[in-house]
Amino acid sequence: MVLIVVPVTWSYIGALRAPGTDSVAARSTEWLREHHLGGLVNSVEQWWYEHHPPPIGGTPQGGIPRVAPPAGSVRRSATPTTAAETIGLAAPLALTSAAPQQLPGDGVWKPTGTLVRGRPAVYVTYLRPDAVHTSVLTGVVWFDTALLRTVLVPGLKEPPAANRTWQAKVPVAQRSTLIGAFNSGFRVQDSQGGYYADGRQYTPLRTGAAAAVIRNDGTMTIGQWGRDFANTNGLASVRQNLWLIVDHGQIVPGLPTDHSPKWGATLGARVYVWRSGVGVTKSGAIVFAGGDGLNVASLADVLHRAGAIYAMELDINPEWISCYVYNRPNRKNAADVTGERLIGSDQRPNDRYLVTGTRDFFAFFARR
Repeated sequence: MVLIVVPVTWSYIGALRAPGTDSVAARSTEWLREHHLGGLVNSVEQWWYEHHPPPIGGTPQGGIPRVAPPAGSVRRSATPTTAAETIGLAAPLALTSAAPQQLPGDGVWKPTGTLVRGRPAVYVTYLRPDAVHTSVLTGVVWFDTALLRTVLVPGLKEPPAANRTWQAKVPVAQRSTLIGAFNSGFRVQDSQGGYYADGRQYTPLRTGAAAAVIRNDGTMTIGQWGRDFANTNGLASVRQNLWLIVDHGQIVPGLPTDHSPKWGATLGARVYVWRSGVGVTKSGAIVFAGGDGLNVASLADVLHRAGAIYAMELDINPEWISCYVYNRPNRKNAADVTGERLIGSDQRPNDRYLVTGTRDFFAFFARR
């Protein structure tokens, strides 16, 4: 018994003391999954969410959240090469909530974060994701890819064996142009896809999988691997996760009744839970959506309403979903930034992507 208990206890204590900001619950769950007890975790989570659905009817407690106005500015040091880089993309148009009655501020975009060349590079809005759970809010964040470049930052554990030159966070030297960041997808082993970065496939890329692609110029986009992107030429990184949920401007058919495991081993497509997703609009803007009380169909609908022509699901559960914008409280120190959480539960602090973490994430920087 000692030979069994001592190593197991030592391993678990090591997981609890590992670097990062993950909670005890998240560390414990990940430790169980890593030690072949994922089936037990999946069963418990499935039971919990099926017996604790979001409330029906009502309105969001506290109404639509307020968003801090833009502050400061990052100036360009090089000459713009295109008209879009000079003025940025056109601001997003107001959205319509799926709820039967609109609330003041429902679907209205607000600029936020640090200005880039005097212009807002990030807009955020909140809206109800379906006509039944009308007290639930989903946040949507719009990123201007003409003003911003994207970097996929590896975490301590995801992907395994990655080149972690940034030590699983945005280092101080890079924070002077940091504008925003949000979570990536499932653990690579659960993503049903691959991971490419630094000229290397850490996990083989799968034909047909949904893919978040970052080109060498820092422009991010979304599509299907093997159809929209044939190879890694000209690409800085590729993060795959499950299947597309919006394709060619249309919500993928069959999502509301899909029982297949392709939406995650734990919760599938139909269970209402914290979910996140990302899409690209016709103009090339990136839209991120996340919140509680979402199934795959309602997440796809929110991203479609936000103008996404291609979209994919990212991570699920409150521990892993978060989106931040960054402001500089001390103008004398360009690297002195603070994060403001736009989407995510209180389980994560505002410095999540400024300190070492276990999961990979997407970070947005002002083009210079």
